[in-house]
Amino acid sequence: MRLQEYGPTAPGGSARLVIGMGSGLVSGLVFGALMTWQHLLASHGTYGWAAFAAYAAVTGALLGAIVGRRPFGPAVSASGGLLLGLLGWVVWWLTVDPLLRGTTPTWSIAAATAAYPELVGSLLQGALAGTLFHLSVTRFNERAGRRPAEPPARVPRVVIVGGGFGGVSAARRFERLSLRGHRVEVTLISDSNFLLFTPMLAEVASGGLEAQHISTPVRAAVAHTRFRHGRVVEVDVVQRLVRLGTGAVVPYDHLVLAVGSVPHFLDLPGMAEHAFTLKSLGDAARLRDRVLTLLERADQETDPASRSRLLTFVVAGGGFAGTEAVAELYDLTHDVLHFYPGIHPDEPRFVLIHSGRRILPELSERLGEYALGKLEARGIEFRLGVRASGVTDRDVRLGDGAVIPTATFVWTAGNRPSPLLKTLPGEHGRGGSVVVDRMLRTFELEDVWAIGDCAQIPAADGTPYPPTAQHAMREGKAVADNIAAVLKGRRPKPFRFTTIGIFVALGHRTAAGEIRGHPFSGLSAWLLWRGIYLAKLPGLERRLRVLLDWSLDLVFPRDIVVTGPPAEPPVPARGVQ
Repeated sequence: MRLQEYGPTAPGGSARLVIGMGSGLVSGLVFGALMTWQHLLASHGTYGWAAFAAYAAVTGALLGAIVGRRPFGPAVSASGGLLLGLLGWVVWWLTVDPLLRGTTPTWSIAAATAAYPELVGSLLQGALAGTLFHLSVTRFNERAGRRPAEPPARVPRVVIVGGGFGGVSAARRFERLSLRGHRVEVTLISDSNFLLFTPMLAEVASGGLEAQHISTPVRAAVAHTRFRHGRVVEVDVVQRLVRLGTGAVVPYDHLVLAVGSVPHFLDLPGMAEHAFTLKSLGDAARLRDRVLTLLERADQETDPASRSRLLTFVVAGGGFAGTEAVAELYDLTHDVLHFYPGIHPDEPRFVLIHSGRRILPELSERLGEYALGKLEARGIEFRLGVRASGVTDRDVRLGDGAVIPTATFVWTAGNRPSPLLKTLPGEHGRGGSVVVDRMLRTFELEDVWAIGDCAQIPAADGTPYPPTAQHAMREGKAVADNIAAVLKGRRPKPFRFTTIGIFVALGHRTAAGEIRGHPFSGLSAWLLWRGIYLAKLPGLERRLRVLLDWSLDLVFPRDIVVTGPPAEPPVPARGVQ
């Protein structure tokens, strides 16, 4: 049944009070008579029935003043009467009535039990008063020629595609805006049901952190947002629909693309088939299992060339991801070598390949040189100014013709926007980043917005913002504010943000970074890195779990359990065919 809401022509305040008082008086007379017949009011003297009728008239007037402002329907009016009946029972029967009889109110369980019949009568009287009030108001409007107002306008639908930092930040902002009166129906769609804290992903690959401890369920992060777990395969901007792999469709009025990026192998031979990546929890777990499995094999290998290949780990990419990956792999290997007596500490070899002339171009040249010196001092090799040109299951080839025998090659040297963007029409469908204006709106596509790694967002000077978590979180808040402004008929505001700071972990309790241009390095930078990222980790529970993992890592060696498939197929039990 559709609940009715009367427009501004509904009864005025005085009329509502009169109707409510009349409804309360009628219900009071009815139930007053019944209660007198059951000898519930006889003990109250001559004022009993009259006092109850007056009390009922007062509650009816309150009903008209409160519920009568928005008479949605008989159920709401009756419920309001029930609540007023309960309140009236507490005020009248447990407070005023004892005073009139010359006793002190106690509000005790015994007093409430003694007044239980009056409670039933008050509730029934309130429900009847609410029902009579609704019927009277309906009749009043019919006689006055008034009709229920038109149904309220449909709530705008906003669909967010992507459950990363940008998408979750936008959903959280919409939840806060809803508390301020912005009525928006928000749906977040993601192919993973958790928010991954990617800055700590390299530590999962090295076994320093448990995978579940750096991921937060999306449903818990945005508890008041509709969540759909699935993969979006197409965006239909004409019909304003997003299609999921299951065949389901989700309509939208405004669409926010926050789909992030995927590894880009630059069409190099063998990369897609043999390279390890570090973009997801699954990638980190596979890389950790790979290193531990190779240590197990090398511990039993007798051929020197095979041992060298098994114990050579190559990482491509000298940015934050590649530098942290090679440092964490070094720490993992050397932290567990005492479990493998057949491997000498000098045997494992670590090589980082970078096309630039210095690593960590995001940092100042001084900090980049500091990081390079620290890692080289531990024995990590660097091949700068050269690119990987191809990889097989036995080696990696470089652009200068060199060949490095290896069984583990990690690719962090290239990313590209999600393939979903290819379903967009026009220039957006060529697979590159979605170009947006400073308000985060896409060009040519109406009511489509983009944030995070998949978007090319210009700063005030025209240069694009970097694809970092701190930018994606602020972009999410900004896009929610701008959509809310557009829905209110206001102009959206340009996105502005200045990078607060950046840090890179170098392993062995060492890091390097900057905060507002001030450089930090060494142990102090490592403590700052951990403190800042721990504070930004969503949820108190996750912070405590990560803090516990870090504390245990200071005392105990890293776990060497391989969670992937066994090296050899299991031997069937005797008698099992």
